[in-house]
Amino acid sequence: MSNSGIDPDLKNILGDIPGIKIGHCENKEARTGCTVIFPPNEATAGVDVRGFSPGTREVALLDPLKSVQKIHAIFLTGGSAFGLDGATGVVQFLEENGIGYDTGVARVPIVPAAVIYDLANGSSTVRPDRKMGYQACQNAILDESSNGQIGAGCGATVGKVLGMEMSMAGGIGQASTQIDGGCIVSALSVVNALGDIIDPQKNKIVAGARDKKSGHFINSTAWLQGNAGKLKEMWGNTTLAVIATNAKLTKLQATKVAQMAHDGFARVINPVHTKFDGDTIFAISCGDIEVEEMVVGTVAAEVVAQSIVKAVRVANNL
Repeated sequence: MSNSGIDPDLKNILGDIPGIKIGHCENKEARTGCTVIFPPNEATAGVDVRGFSPGTREVALLDPLKSVQKIHAIFLTGGSAFGLDGATGVVQFLEENGIGYDTGVARVPIVPAAVIYDLANGSSTVRPDRKMGYQACQNAILDESSNGQIGAGCGATVGKVLGMEMSMAGGIGQASTQIDGGCIVSALSVVNALGDIIDPQKNKIVAGARDKKSGHFINSTAWLQGNAGKLKEMWGNTTLAVIATNAKLTKLQATKVAQMAHDGFARVINPVHTKFDGDTIFAISCGDIEVEEMVVGTVAAEVVAQSIVKAVRVANNL
């Protein structure tokens, strides 16, 4: 993507959207963690789930036909289904700060959440919990610029068709860009894919499954073609992303942006959206700039792809 007209002050992070806070908490020894994303105010949100094995919370509320119109945070976590417990810590933090959907008798925080499966890396018995989710909230800051194995990406891996032994590190990656008129589109991805990660500019694998003897990339797609009879359970996957923009979007438009952003997954992860992945993308609107959602979605796919490649480059010191 051309950089012409892009604000030189952009930091290439999700927090280039003014007011967004990000907080991480992880257990490095157990290789797991969680990440919370706070919009500057309550935000319109959409979601699109493509993987066959998702683990989610409050995702149904983001359906454009559902009555709740705004969310107060998004929670991304390791620990598979167990890690969803961490979202209760985020809800607790928001309630203590008077933030939530006003039901008349209580404010109920709306916190959509999604998980990656990292139980096969590190400890399978240590998972993000309520305390860790709450700590991530306390750690949240503006302009959070971390990439690599931090937060929800602490135990992430990629390239697992030959098993964990021949995989490489995944992690968190951030990227952003600007559209004419001052609209910013940014992304944060938690990269924990079954497939290989491909640098589209060089059209080559940069992280993925490796041959046990040579250490060279096997090309997971080619391996699957030639070893269809050897396919086995390949748990340990899922890539998540959050798109943020200062464009003004409805729930339906945000949902479309999330849907289009999955094209970014397909450009740099191969194979993607498999039966062993729970690939999920959220999109949040944090502004009032009028931009056609098709443009936002097109650009979102680009920044998602960039954030994924960055995640594995940083995590593996490439």
